[in-house]
Amino acid sequence: MQGAILVAPYEIRFEEREEPKVIKPTDAIIRTSVTCVCGSDLWPYRGIQPIEQPTPMGHEYCGIVEEVGDAVKSIKPGQFVIGSFATSDNTCPNCHYGYQSSCVQREFMSTAQAPFVRIPLADGTLVPTPGPPPDDLLPSLLTLSDVMGTGWFAADAANVKPGNIVAVVGDGAVGLLAVLSAKQMGAQRIIAMSRHQSRQKLAREFGATDIVEERGQAAIDRIKEMTSGIGADSVLECVGTKESMMQAIGSTRPGGYMSYVGVPHDVQLNGQELFFSHVHLHGGPAPVRRYLPELIELVWDHKINPGEVFDLTLPLDQVAEGYRAMDERRAIKTLLRPDVSSNQIADAA
Repeated sequence: MQGAILVAPYEIRFEEREEPKVIKPTDAIIRTSVTCVCGSDLWPYRGIQPIEQPTPMGHEYCGIVEEVGDAVKSIKPGQFVIGSFATSDNTCPNCHYGYQSSCVQREFMSTAQAPFVRIPLADGTLVPTPGPPPDDLLPSLLTLSDVMGTGWFAADAANVKPGNIVAVVGDGAVGLLAVLSAKQMGAQRIIAMSRHQSRQKLAREFGATDIVEERGQAAIDRIKEMTSGIGADSVLECVGTKESMMQAIGSTRPGGYMSYVGVPHDVQLNGQELFFSHVHLHGGPAPVRRYLPELIELVWDHKINPGEVFDLTLPLDQVAEGYRAMDERRAIKTLLRPDVSSNQIADAA
């Protein structure tokens, strides 16, 4: 089996990897229907999050169950399933509180950019769809594995309610889907912070009512100007830098809510500023498993189409180009298809 491996900064290879097999009785093996490159994959790709050895990549996946371990009871071969980037038994106290991404048995997925993937804790991690999905639903179903679930958590954690004024910091896939989530939750006004025309256009399609191009203090001043000097009720931070965090906190009204779902890098907060802000903070790795049944239903019933964030589709064997395109901001998010090869495309041409 061949799959994506990061061997050094800016060097992704598609080469031989060991085919996964059932190791524990709670495992399942799925045949990947579609996978993708995540914005968080760019941190190790750029060398900001160092790797010590060649590392398999990928944590977003959906596909057909090929095999299950002896202890797997609810997941069956032949089902089409979606799972979170963080595995969970869905029975521990943290899972019962709705924080499956902090399951006591949690593992983070890291091998999904491949034709086959081993899923630990299959019964608690995977959720089947009502039946085999049509091909046109695959992109949207794939987003539920991470970016749509994370955008939904961003809105939920920021207490988005009908009638709220919401601001979203970040115009990557998660930020754009946070806009979509806020719209679904009834926000009256949604301010997307973006400088890129194609992303602004998609943000408006997803429900943004306003666009703010400024950053830092200028962005905070603009949000205050737009909200009678008060700030937004809910601010969704979807980047993970110190600048984006401070921009989000500063844009939130006293007593308002700010969520942070961007993986933080070199973020340190000023305790005194935080103390006097009177802002509720809630974030972390999204408990995607909590939301999967509801989000699958929304996609299945064609009520949301989060797959629109994929603006580049490539065969899995062109995964390196998928990373380059996202790194160079030529693509918002790259969809990868294991069932299509570069040779097939060349033959068809």
